[in-house]
Amino acid sequence: MDDTKSTASGAGQPAPAARTSYEPRPKNGPGGRRPGRFQGPRPPRVCPFCAQKSKVIDYKNTDMLRRYLTDHGKIKPRRKVGTCARHQRVLAGAIKRARHIALLPFVSEATRGE
Repeated sequence: MDDTKSTASGAGQPAPAARTSYEPRPKNGPGGRRPGRFQGPRPPRVCPFCAQKSKVIDYKNTDMLRRYLTDHGKIKPRRKVGTCARHQRVLAGAIKRARHIALLPFVSEATRGE
């Protein structure tokens, strides 16, 4: 007779070796960076209104104000646009003033269902 006993879990096969320590994932690119990610430090973001040294953000300049609206008509956040806090507040006020006198839409035409 055969002296090996079959068990319900492995039918005579050895158990897999247990991991004793954490093994990190292999590094993908040079320096351990994933390809296609950020390359080095970013340049400092400068407010476009501070760079132009503009004193006033005019609510009648709708072409300029439309650049700071999304496709749905919402005001873009300053982390996406790069404006400073002061100019973001002035910009939001100018957009709201232009909406109120119907120079800019509150919502896009696609949202309205027309």
